[in-house]
Amino acid sequence: MPPPSVAEDTEATAATTSGPAASGRPRGERGLAWLLLLPSVAVFALFIFWPLGRTLYLSTHGNDIFGAPSAYVGFAHYAEMLSGEFLGVLATTAAFTLISVLPAVFGALLVVLLLESRIRGVRALRTAFALPFAFSVATASVVFAVIYNPAIGIANGLLGAVGVDRVNWLTDPSIALPAVGVATVWMNLGYNVLVLSAGVAAIPQEVVEAARLDGATGWRLARNVTIPLLSPQLFFLVVVSTIHALQSFGQIHILTKGGPDDATTTLVYSIYEKAFAFGSADFGAASAQAVVLLVIMLICTGIQFGILERRVHYR
Repeated sequence: MPPPSVAEDTEATAATTSGPAASGRPRGERGLAWLLLLPSVAVFALFIFWPLGRTLYLSTHGNDIFGAPSAYVGFAHYAEMLSGEFLGVLATTAAFTLISVLPAVFGALLVVLLLESRIRGVRALRTAFALPFAFSVATASVVFAVIYNPAIGIANGLLGAVGVDRVNWLTDPSIALPAVGVATVWMNLGYNVLVLSAGVAAIPQEVVEAARLDGATGWRLARNVTIPLLSPQLFFLVVVSTIHALQSFGQIHILTKGGPDDATTTLVYSIYEKAFAFGSADFGAASAQAVVLLVIMLICTGIQFGILERRVHYR
């Protein structure tokens, strides 16, 4: 029998590769994959995509006294936000974010570096510093409301012990925002300490021992070895803490209710005032502010990933 020609070989090869495997997985497996993904897609559609689309819709419509959308107003709600009042809200939000994020992250880093020192009772100290993570926002806010009480609070008690006059922590416009920021830092400190402690525990001991053999101790060891190897955890905490600060509401509502004189009215609290507070139902303006908040979060996260991530050392 004569040997098969090249054309016959080509046809045979094409016939063997034209089955279900040629186009990827069999249809049954693809159908099963979509079936398994369906619950997650449904949850995302119900709780993320639909609310986002509804928010965009409401931001371009007016509403009646009951909050139901009425006439299409285009970008009128966004134009109203160019006023000085809203710019002041943005400035307060930026100040609150800086006050609550940087001290919480770098304070936790300092605590973790100190806890790495070989001292007695370090486990008890680590537990004590991580304890704020167990408190809810409402509970911690009530605790700080008592601490800041001008008559019986421990804050003014300590100031009085050193001869300093009493301070109106939550009713003085120049002090209220830093006071709420301190409470927020305390709330976030425990979580940050836990994350950084886990990062320190994951550092290879041979790297630390090699650095010590080269004479690196104390701050030199922390600066050249520990902190660079903790950069992924620090980057994660900066991003997450920024998002949490932009979304902070509970402590502001419990401690100051946005006052005094709107000194603690952040963007989230302004959204609450527009939509729900004092019987208001201006869902159009509130939705427009919510869209602006989303854009701010995306910009902040993009900047952090574009600048800070370049300095992250992934092992």
